[in-house]
Amino acid sequence: MKKLLIGVVLAAVLAGAAYLYLKKENGAPSFRTAKVERGDIVDSITATGNINAVTTVSVGSQISGTIQKLFVDYNSRVRKNEVIAQIDPQLLEASVTQAQGSLENAKASLEKAKVAVTDTERTYRRNRELLPNGFVAQSDVDASQTAYEQAVAAQKSAEAGVTQAVGALKVAQTNLAYATIRSPVEGTVISRNVDVGQTVAASFQTPTLFSIAQDLTKMQIDTNVDESDIARAAKGQTVIFTVDAWPAKTFKGVVSQVRNAPIITQNVVTYDVVILVDNRELMLKPGMTANVTILVKKFENVLKIPNAAMRYRPADKSKEPGGGTQGKKKEPLGQHVYVIGKDGKLQPVSIKTGASDGTYTELTEGTLKEGDSLVTGEAPKGGASRSGGSPPGMGFGGPR
Repeated sequence: MKKLLIGVVLAAVLAGAAYLYLKKENGAPSFRTAKVERGDIVDSITATGNINAVTTVSVGSQISGTIQKLFVDYNSRVRKNEVIAQIDPQLLEASVTQAQGSLENAKASLEKAKVAVTDTERTYRRNRELLPNGFVAQSDVDASQTAYEQAVAAQKSAEAGVTQAVGALKVAQTNLAYATIRSPVEGTVISRNVDVGQTVAASFQTPTLFSIAQDLTKMQIDTNVDESDIARAAKGQTVIFTVDAWPAKTFKGVVSQVRNAPIITQNVVTYDVVILVDNRELMLKPGMTANVTILVKKFENVLKIPNAAMRYRPADKSKEPGGGTQGKKKEPLGQHVYVIGKDGKLQPVSIKTGASDGTYTELTEGTLKEGDSLVTGEAPKGGASRSGGSPPGMGFGGPR
């Protein structure tokens, strides 16, 4: 009898526990919450870009030929006018010799023409003096005059031939000088596109042999800023950025230029914002990808609410005001968040917001005050509600 009584009591206890558990499971859900806080919000623009040297010079060749020698390599420091490569000059030297020979020949032709002018002029003068006395015919005088004038023209032609030969010689000498490639600036070689024995052809366009960065201690980032954010970007704004090579380090820069030329890629319009960076430690290298944050404006000591609270909407529309049940109060228009009322039900609160940093948003108008709890998501069934310490982005109201 005693054992039977104990069994009945245990069964009653288990039944009561099961009833309480099921009642809790089928009751109102638990919510994740976060508080309205007071603090600073930094309005910013995020973008990505590539790091480049401020000035990069492409060194090419104006003549065709075979690379005979290379005097620099990757990362070589070069001075202005320093010889960095040599093209085989044999054909060019032969062209100079040929041009010099042509010049000497033209000079000889000029001397011959001058002699002819002197001779014909003398004959013409003599015949003209003999004509009054009848010693020569008028036809002889006319012939000598014609010969003289032809000799003068031939001399001018010879002089032009000399000038032409001088020009040809200068062209040949200039081409020979171009066979010696010199650095136009002082800097660092960041790329070399040729090897010894390689033939470069400059017939249609100038081939690039080297790329020289003028000063790697000063770099720039060319970022692609979306058209929706470009109006907030301005010269002089502070920039922070990171690179994959140094994930734990934050670098700083300043906006130096907001370019007006649009960049259209697959119907997406962006604009190039140029950022100057001090690279004295030479940690940044050309071509690195930078994750950039442009600091537009800082709002100090303002009320701010978590963005997760703004994104949250009740999963069960019947629990939401105006959730489709006739006779219920409609959901208010505009921005609103949810709080838990005294009766344990959700209540919408209309708000107006300002700047956002991606995690928190400035509260500009509304009845909320510092310390109020806002719903950011629904906890799993049976879970206790959490507030304050719950990260705003961890609720089920939507991804951050």
